[in-house]
Amino acid sequence: MRTIAEINDKITRQQAVVWTVEELKAKVAEIGTTQAAKEVDVITTGTFEPMESSGAIINLGHTDPPIKIRSCWLNGVLAYSGFGAVDLYLGATQVAEEGEESGERGGGHVIEDLIAGKPVQLRAVGQATDCYPRASFETTITRDTINQFYLFNPRNIYQNFIVGVNGGDRTLYTYLGPLHPRLGNAVYSNPGAISPLLNDPDLQLVGIGTKIFLGGAIGYVTWEGTQHFPLQKRLPNRTPIGPAATLALIGDAKQMNSQWVRGCYFKNYGPSLMLGVGIPLPVLNEEVIVRCAVQNKDIVAPVVDFSIPRRVRPTFGLVTYAQLKTGKITIEGKSIRVAPLASFYLSRQVALELKQWIESGEFTLTEPVAKIPMERAFLPQDVWGSQVRTD
Repeated sequence: MRTIAEINDKITRQQAVVWTVEELKAKVAEIGTTQAAKEVDVITTGTFEPMESSGAIINLGHTDPPIKIRSCWLNGVLAYSGFGAVDLYLGATQVAEEGEESGERGGGHVIEDLIAGKPVQLRAVGQATDCYPRASFETTITRDTINQFYLFNPRNIYQNFIVGVNGGDRTLYTYLGPLHPRLGNAVYSNPGAISPLLNDPDLQLVGIGTKIFLGGAIGYVTWEGTQHFPLQKRLPNRTPIGPAATLALIGDAKQMNSQWVRGCYFKNYGPSLMLGVGIPLPVLNEEVIVRCAVQNKDIVAPVVDFSIPRRVRPTFGLVTYAQLKTGKITIEGKSIRVAPLASFYLSRQVALELKQWIESGEFTLTEPVAKIPMERAFLPQDVWGSQVRTD
């Protein structure tokens, strides 16, 4: 019905019709899928949630005399330096080793500070060689005093996730936050029907090279994400019943806004990064509308018991996102409070801001250069020849 080239022509002439995915769902209920497909050109999706498999590539520029960095700390957070002489990779979950807030701050906080234009203290130790004779270096850097500074995230925007509970007798501190004993609470992280990949369940529109909203700037899909598991079981509407597809993303952090990139900390677990990601979905045919019309009542997630310290944990079955969003679910006859990690308000704001970029002609769409593999199995890792301890 349409091509991306035709949609881009309308975008550049500021004539494209763009709806957020929530607006699309409301319109389908009002006028049906066929008429909606005739009216809209682009649907914008968004999420703002923890994405701990994230980090930043940083190039410092050479000192005089030059240094070949082999250990480096940014505001007390260790950055990986095992490649180019002054290239660094700062992981979002790396814990601060130095300073008053060591243990509660991490790489995500340093990334947020740099994006916000704040000064960051750098301490480096070098490997002295004939071409890199300097042995150490200390300075203050900012976003504007370094060369490249871009997010390169190995795993973002899970296509669905889990609901965490704790059937044990003590509080557990997890990547979902504290889970209280005896099914005292439940936590989930995916925003449900507005989440980008739940509206393109078979990744027919999103691929390598897709241009996206990343942290308030333009980003791109670079590859499948780590732990990409598209073979997850799926409902008839093609949405997965648990964690499935993931994407690797990249974007220029110098252009980002710290409103959409925030360091965070999970008590007794560690630091992470809250990140805003938005994906535009071109309406190439009516099938796109059918997929994007999915409602929270039609998407499920597994309720997983974290009190069992194993790779495969028991579940209490599946719940719909409509149930989760009531704030309570029932397990074994017990009513349990539920809280989300994703910000629904900011997820909506991501989709809205991306919509405004497209309507103003600032953001055009890209054709993927290759598809994301949809036949990827998920391989576990086992220890052979030694005793495995779970305590």
